[in-house]
Amino acid sequence: MALSISAVVLLAIVVFLLVRKSGLKGGHAAVCVLLGFYLASSSMAPTITELTTNVAGMIGGIKF
Repeated sequence: MALSISAVVLLAIVVFLLVRKSGLKGGHAAVCVLLGFYLASSSMAPTITELTTNVAGMIGGIKF
């Protein structure tokens, strides 16, 4: 659960910065949010969840 909250916060910060600095319009950001909601309820949701969990595990396993 902590991973999900962290990912949401990270993505919200990225979207905020894109709106403020890179010229992403609010309407475009809203479309991206809606796409996320539709993807979450689609048949691809388990695959996306598994992919993000595996990528987070790989990043967490990197030793410096």
